[in-house]
Amino acid sequence: MDHMATHFADRLAAAERAKQCSLCVGLDPRWDALPLAIRRRHGDRTLGRIARAYEGFCAQVLDIVRPLVPVVKPQAAFFEACGPAGMAALRRTLRRAQRAELLTILDGKRNDIADTALAYAEAAFAGSKFGSRTYPVWDADALTVNPYLGRDAVEPFLKEAVADGRGVFVLVRTSNPGARQFQDLECAGRPLFRHVADAVADWSRASMAVCGFGSVGAVVGATYPEELAELRRACPEVLFLIPGFGVQGGSAAAIGAAFREDGLGAIVNSSRGIIFAYQPDEPRWEQAVETATRQAIDALAFSTPMANLRLAKSV
Repeated sequence: MDHMATHFADRLAAAERAKQCSLCVGLDPRWDALPLAIRRRHGDRTLGRIARAYEGFCAQVLDIVRPLVPVVKPQAAFFEACGPAGMAALRRTLRRAQRAELLTILDGKRNDIADTALAYAEAAFAGSKFGSRTYPVWDADALTVNPYLGRDAVEPFLKEAVADGRGVFVLVRTSNPGARQFQDLECAGRPLFRHVADAVADWSRASMAVCGFGSVGAVVGATYPEELAELRRACPEVLFLIPGFGVQGGSAAAIGAAFREDGLGAIVNSSRGIIFAYQPDEPRWEQAVETATRQAIDALAFSTPMANLRLAKSV
């Protein structure tokens, strides 16, 4: 994929308009929830077998959602849990998604300083540089990043993303119940997450695309709808990656404020609610995944400005 041909935000906007949809399917394979047929085929005697089961399962999910959604988000942790074989399975899963013309967000929540951050960023995006050569590793379209170490730690991710037409999604207001412990701490009269959002907005404005959004987005949970609306008002140029929709309790109606009026600006992720929308012994699990995907899309189209993407395509 020629990432340098267009800005990440423009490629995302084009993909959303083409599919008339802003739903992102999270690829979070978990052994005990996989279809029984896949577990029996591969077995759990070695990590390599489990990794192959994960890869095969994700391949089938990709085939199902390919015509329906613009983006998928592989969760690195579940693949990493299988060791080297799992990492190889993650790499092939990313490649398969890209061949299916799906944008990919690698959910690794990376962060460190100096050369360590640069190594993470190079591996995530264009590739690791050794001498005069660059070796592709994950080649993801975007990466999730933890901002806790500050600007100098985030900077390598920003530079690599902008240089190669990729995106970065910075954790701002996460969807988990414990988010308030640190993110709500008052700093200079405002909660900490608002200061992080301001920094993300500044970084985003430095890398604007034609569509009106920058390369740097924010992770903002669907489980905090008031803060979601507040952050959209404060950060109009920032793409939002929204976890917590569905199983975690976030409703379609609650996240409508995250969208721009034309239907852009929000990528709504659903993982378990789609890829595990069945009992493990269900023989027709693929149909359940497709039905859950379509239901999520319909719910978003009914309750949010995402429906306006259809108007943009028809113009």
